[in-house]
Amino acid sequence: MPKIELDIIVEHKKDGQAVPKTIIWDDGRKFSIDKILDIRRAAATKCGGVGIRYICRIANKEIKIFDEDGKWFIEK
Repeated sequence: MPKIELDIIVEHKKDGQAVPKTIIWDDGRKFSIDKILDIRRAAATKCGGVGIRYICRIANKEIKIFDEDGKWFIEK
């Protein structure tokens, strides 16, 4: 399955942590991340690749987004 690359607005903390705040789709729609439920290094099992996986809540739905060396994506 392919990766869907995304633009993400990210807050960078002084300790080096990157905190995603908003997802921006190719058509310009923006979705604020309500809460980050989990952060860990993990494989994207459906499309390949390894990075930091963020399990987020957006509008009462859980979504997994991945940061792979500064490139953000979701699995299709």
